[in-house]
Amino acid sequence: MKHIISALVENKPGVLAHVAGMFAARAFNIDSLVVGRTEDPDLSRMTIVVVGDDKVVEQVRKQLAKIIPVVKVQDFAGQPVVARDLMLISIAAPAEKRPEVFSVIEMFQGKVVDIGQKFVMVEISGPEAKIEAFIDLCRPYGIKNMARTGTIAMARHAKTEG
Repeated sequence: MKHIISALVENKPGVLAHVAGMFAARAFNIDSLVVGRTEDPDLSRMTIVVVGDDKVVEQVRKQLAKIIPVVKVQDFAGQPVVARDLMLISIAAPAEKRPEVFSVIEMFQGKVVDIGQKFVMVEISGPEAKIEAFIDLCRPYGIKNMARTGTIAMARHAKTEG
């Protein structure tokens, strides 16, 4: 099962290495890892996606919480979350195929961010399944290059919150 774990950490040098080392020491693979600042300049949020059974992931979550610079750990399994990936992708798009390629881009609400004689670079964001579906549709045209961020996620607010 895929788990999205959010770790609020002190924004200090070496924290990322410490967290990644904890996963490596337990031979636990990280599917994706994204780190970014929060509204508090002293804190960063790590969003870590791992695949494993609930029992193993619970152990990893507990070990993560024991690391000193880690302020808070949350496993989003079973909770309503908003999760998004971002991708930049360069697709072969010669003149005769451009209308087809642009139609696919529009269908996925992509944004053209660069264009050349024989390619188009597109920005796509959304759930991982949407990103994967877009990649699958682009393969027949030819994918020249691709860069992805990995998943970022936040828990949804309760409907009663303001």
